[in-house]
Amino acid sequence: MTAESPECCNKILTRLDTVHNDMVEIKPKKDINVISKPLPMNGASVLIGFPGSGLVGTIALQYMVDRLEFEQIGTMTSKFFPPLAMMNKGVINDPVRIYIKNDIAAIVADIPIHPMICYETSRDIIDWVAQFKPKEVVTIAGIITNEPEKRVFGVATTADALQRIQEYTQILPIGSISGIASSILTECRIRGIPGYGLLGETINAPDPRSSAATIEVLNKMYNLGLDVQPLIEQAVEIEQSMQKISDEVQQSAEQSPRKDLPMYG
Repeated sequence: MTAESPECCNKILTRLDTVHNDMVEIKPKKDINVISKPLPMNGASVLIGFPGSGLVGTIALQYMVDRLEFEQIGTMTSKFFPPLAMMNKGVINDPVRIYIKNDIAAIVADIPIHPMICYETSRDIIDWVAQFKPKEVVTIAGIITNEPEKRVFGVATTADALQRIQEYTQILPIGSISGIASSILTECRIRGIPGYGLLGETINAPDPRSSAATIEVLNKMYNLGLDVQPLIEQAVEIEQSMQKISDEVQQSAEQSPRKDLPMYG
């Protein structure tokens, strides 16, 4: 066995790094690995949805990419991601997927991000996105309130950026947001990338109605023309199922024999 010279090794590594460079871009990261075709340069809008309250972002963006037939161009992996993969008809799905159609990209996740790794995840995602000089980054998430409405609240990384969404959302005057959505917006603010948060009013359960409300905002922002009626119908089914479960639990509680509890004193 003979040892290769350092110069020869460098040439081999260079060739490996550039192989298929015209089709697939591989960006190894310390924490997050992005394996994807490149995004359009100078002007793409990047929409991001991770599971959170009501699964608002995940439901909304997956519905959008399915109905509008976005192309999946990549995936993300990490040693920090939970060991979880969704499947459909026996076929495993990538836990975090990257889609594109024209100048709109979507990053859709099925896995929640633990607060301890929100910084690393958002940093590496925006590291990858920033090289394509995007027009804007939009995070979609849920916000739990005690109101029955399905309003969409809006936040932005600068006062000037707020003008883009103030007609379509209710601007949050004061407060805080948490989770991966807040980390992504913070990264955008630090780097000077226009960033927006669309926060759908929700409950702490899968909420297609809230997702539909955020899609209506995306329709206005990007002229998508996306029909949300199927999502509303899905919401009715979920609500009916939840009500049925609630009724069964209540009925079971009423039928359970009451027993005297021992008293201690």
